[in-house]
Parts: sequence; structure tokens; C-alpha cells
Amino acid sequence: MSTSPPRSAAKERRSDTRERLEQEILEAAKRLFAVRGYGGVSLDHIARDVGTAKQNLLYYFSSKEALYRRVLHGVLDVWLSYMAAIAENADDPEMALRKYIAGKLRFSRDHPYDSRVYANEVIAGAPLFAQEIKDRVLPALQADIAVFNRWAEAGVCRPVDAAHLMVVLWASTQAYADFASQISLVLGKPELEQQDFAAAEALLVDMVLRTVLNKPV
Repeated sequence: MSTSPPRSAAKERRSDTRERLEQEILEAAKRLFAVRGYGGVSLDHIARDVGTAKQNLLYYFSSKEALYRRVLHGVLDVWLSYMAAIAENADDPEMALRKYIAGKLRFSRDHPYDSRVYANEVIAGAPLFAQEIKDRVLPALQADIAVFNRWAEAGVCRPVDAAHLMVVLWASTQAYADFASQISLVLGKPELEQQDFAAAEALLVDMVLRTVLNKPV
């Protein structure tokens, strides 16, 4: 049986360089889209931020819209990984809710640009990403709603409007990324710190467990 010859070291280096540049383009694009919005960013802006030529961007992405969609798909990959906490811990309601809230706040802390670029798209009415949101977010939300319904039927959870509960949790956790500047001003500090996220987590967990499971922390 014949095998393909190994790639030369030079080809591997070129491949690594291309992968690094692609990631740099995606990170720069995400940051700029988050800060300026889709309409406020051009490929020239992104190229200058990366320190490369616009033509190099077009080698990887055929248009600004293609790059924007790629950024948003990456954002959803990360966001949905945190959303999975409820379904993955469905046999333990308290653990599921604790992990979900902790994960969503960690997403806001560790991936603020992800949260903001997604928020900008949704606030604008999702003109370029509505179908992807329907295809990817709605099934995850429906899976979580089904878990809440099973908990209620088993008597381990109060009957709640799970769709609105999830919206409240999204808003309350993502505010620490999307409105970080406002929260920092309210708290009287230049930026949010780890202790602020910990305090938010403790409060939200207490509120949700008391409301949904009727269980004091």
C-alpha cells in the first residue's frame, strides 16, 4: 500500500504561518466588529489592525460579509458550549443551574468581544445572521426548555416559563460583557474584576435556586 510522502518542513512552516494569520484576522475582525459594529468596519480597517495587506484578507475571506459570518459562527461555537451545561447536567437541577450561570458569566469575562459582536448583530435585528441563529440557538434553547419541563413534571422544579427564564439569564449574565463600561461606572472602578463576577454569580445562583427550585442557598 502506497502512502503519501511527508510534507517538507518548509510546507509545514507555510501552513503554520497561514493558520496564524487567519486567526489574527479573525481576532482583529471580532474586536473591531464588537467595538464599531458591522457597518463601521471595512476590510481596510481590519488589514491595518493586523498589519497586512487587504489582498491577504481576500485570500482567506472572499468579502467582509464572509469574514463577519465566520466570526459569528466562531462566537456561537463558544457560546453554545456554555449553554450546554443544563442539558449535560439534567439529572442534577441544582448543579445544572449553578454550572450554567457560572459558565455564562465566565463567557462574559473571558470572551467580552464575542458577546458584544453577537449582541450588536441581534440588536440590529440580525440582518445577516438570523437564519444561523434560528438553526443553532433555537434547538439549544428548546432542549433546555424540555429539561425544565421534565424537572417540573418530576416535582423537582417549580413550573416556570422556561423560555423567559433563559432570556433573563442571558441578559443578566451577558450584561457583564455588553455593558461592562456602565457596570464599572456604577461600581466606581475602572474595570470589572474577578470579585465582581464572583459576586454576580453568587447573587444570580441564589435568586435562581430560590425561585426555580424553591431552595435557599
